[in-house]
Amino acid sequence: MLIVLFIVMAITITALGFVARSDTEMLCGQNMVLRRQMDYLAESGLEHARGLLLNPQDVGSEYWTGGPEFRLEPGSNAYYDVTVRNITDHCTYIIDCNSYRTNGMETARWASLRAELRLDPCVAYWVNSSTIVSSNMNITGDVRSNGDLTNGGTIDGDVFATNLGGANPPSGQLKAVSEAGVSWPNLSVADLGPTDKSIDPNSPLSSVNYDGVCYSIDDVNMAGNVTINGTLIVGNNLIVSGPNNVIVAVKNFPALLVSGQVIMEGSGSLTIQGLAQIAGPITVGANPTSPRLDVTGALFVWTDGVDSNLISVSVIAAPEIASIEVSPGGVSRKWGPAAGAFFKSIERVP
Repeated sequence: MLIVLFIVMAITITALGFVARSDTEMLCGQNMVLRRQMDYLAESGLEHARGLLLNPQDVGSEYWTGGPEFRLEPGSNAYYDVTVRNITDHCTYIIDCNSYRTNGMETARWASLRAELRLDPCVAYWVNSSTIVSSNMNITGDVRSNGDLTNGGTIDGDVFATNLGGANPPSGQLKAVSEAGVSWPNLSVADLGPTDKSIDPNSPLSSVNYDGVCYSIDDVNMAGNVTINGTLIVGNNLIVSGPNNVIVAVKNFPALLVSGQVIMEGSGSLTIQGLAQIAGPITVGANPTSPRLDVTGALFVWTDGVDSNLISVSVIAAPEIASIEVSPGGVSRKWGPAAGAFFKSIERVP
């Protein structure tokens, strides 16, 4: 009997060990499943941010900065928080995403991911012909030319062109024009609705401030110290003859539409924040003495681009303020200078 009892006790202890080990393995498996689910949830948060950064028209701020307690399914106790910040330039973002579950008053965090997102292509300067980037031009972002591009200036980005020449290579690569993936905005007065201010083409603008959509059927002469908070639409040529002219676009609207040329005269200067659509070219007029054009957003020129090395030009790609959404006839149409985005890195944060 004692031998039988010892055998039964040994079998019982061994069985209990197997049961305990099985329970531990089951709990480990459940933890792994939960961890995998939280990883996927955090990755969903990164994709959420990616989609809205490519479509800044859908958010109230310049770009989406994130938010707390997003859920994939209504009623779920699984959440993710997203924080987005812009770094170094307007085409690169750092995204932090934390996914977690809640149980009553307790919160268990399971996954934290940090990613660096790059908008690419991210077009700063677009020309529908062969063009020359002169030594007085500095471009931060990608450049698209529907032909040959000769670079004598600075291009911090890729070049989408048929051929690339010139003394200065860009920081990026030469790629096929078709890879740019960004079309002409093709905006018109009809896309922007009624105008708020009609401009007399026979009266130069000087030391004035306008808000809203400003329109001239013919030329506009910006003679200096003109500020427009909205959109300037020019039916023929825009003449910049004086200094300190500024156009700042409002959300989802372009900054400048010109049906003819932009003519830089004297020491004229123009600063643009937003999208500039110009039939082109951008050239010099009478007595040019260091005229200057600064664009933060996107500069789209149909013909020739900037055709004079006497004009100092700075263009910085900023899709968050250059992207637009118009509703001609009540039908919404979106456009942006960024055609895609990829994650340069994704890492787990302890």
